Amino acid sequence: MTIQFLGAAGEVTGSKHLITTAKGKRILLDCGMFQGKGMETDADNRNLGFEPKDIDYVILTHAHIDHSGLIPYIYKLGFRGDVICTPATRDLCAIMLQDTAFIQAQDVRWYNKKMDRQHKPKIQPLYDINHVERCMHLFVTVGYDRKFRVCDEVMLTFTNSGHMLGSAVASLEIKEGGETKRIAYTGDLGRLHSHILCSPVPFPQCDYLICESTYGDRLHEDRLVTEEQLLGVVEDTCVYKKGKLIIPSFSVGRTQEIVYVLNQLYNDGRLPHIPVFVDSPLSVNATHIFRMYTDALNDEVQDTMRFDPDPFGFNTLKYITDIKESKALNNDPRPCIIISASGMLEAGRVKHHVANHISDPSCTILIVGYCTPESLGARIQDPNKKWISIFGFDRKIKAQVTKIEGFSGHGDYTEMIDYLTRSLDVTKLKHTFIVHGESAAQQTYKDHLYEAGFRDISIPQKGESVII
Repeated sequence: MTIQFLGAAGEVTGSKHLITTAKGKRILLDCGMFQGKGMETDADNRNLGFEPKDIDYVILTHAHIDHSGLIPYIYKLGFRGDVICTPATRDLCAIMLQDTAFIQAQDVRWYNKKMDRQHKPKIQPLYDINHVERCMHLFVTVGYDRKFRVCDEVMLTFTNSGHMLGSAVASLEIKEGGETKRIAYTGDLGRLHSHILCSPVPFPQCDYLICESTYGDRLHEDRLVTEEQLLGVVEDTCVYKKGKLIIPSFSVGRTQEIVYVLNQLYNDGRLPHIPVFVDSPLSVNATHIFRMYTDALNDEVQDTMRFDPDPFGFNTLKYITDIKESKALNNDPRPCIIISASGMLEAGRVKHHVANHISDPSCTILIVGYCTPESLGARIQDPNKKWISIFGFDRKIKAQVTKIEGFSGHGDYTEMIDYLTRSLDVTKLKHTFIVHGESAAQQTYKDHLYEAGFRDISIPQKGESVII
């Protein structure tokens, strides 16, 4: 069989890895969208590297758009196979893919106006809401830790990867020529100790490992340090400077984690008495889904719910969906916390909040997750940058821009290696493929894996095919 690496090879978005068995079955591991470069990623997303109608199955590790975002697009182009994932992943995709279709429509509308002025060709969105609604009928859900027969030659097991609600390591057993080849694809791996999610669960032994490497060259702060860092930023910005704290945050996972920490600070009487706004319709809908799956959250959350039935809500917190209320926040003089999507500052309401407050020295922009190097979220962190272009206008950077690494949903290199070595006898691995990381992080992670006893490690290039 062959594995072809069609995305997240030497970069952190666009996860797509195509397995073609000896009998011709074509299994796509994730179907992610390239993100973080605005309309510059349009060509990458349109040029898939495969014919959608020829794909038999998509095995989806989790709902983040860089892993799921092109499923409606391949549906539009003729894919009619099964999309196999966990139940929570299916429920989250239903809202996240609709949101992505809406954002595309806005981006394309703005881009086409620009092209019209320049007398250049216009483009169409990759897909629309109708494609999202139709492709959702292809989803087949499978719970954790049970073997699922994909077809006569392929068995699948999902194991909780601790990265986000519903995320999983996908372990495949593929019969070929009288032998069974075992492939494990990690998707994205979570923290050893998350604020709200259960720790990653060891997955079955494999022969071939496809492993993410987002934080392959970094270490995270301790969880308690992270909470104190957040409280310190809140007090400095909202109490002492009387400003607004704006937190660009991914709507699913990161937002709920930050809200949970603020909820704990509120319960402990440590959170300053200031308004907190979650300004994102997608975040609101995602939080409803988290409330449906509270049994999938960790023991600390379960303990909290014994006296606080809603770990994602407190008296000074307000969820906002109405666009007029969102715009009104920009003129609200009160110190407050605004949590809004998107995490990389490439789209959504938070981009407007940052545009309106980036020149206010009393305000703080707090980055709480990974941003691709080309994204606005990364560029705004450059300490040498004095001006930034947002919505085509140059704005003076006077607000404080700071970052807390500890809210990342990705494990650092020690957490990932600890998890892998608890799951596997590495001496039995035939090969390890490192994906989903920037080149420097991948190379460093390769060195760390080698120190941990891994051998036969490679870093595939985009489009590369290997025979196993």
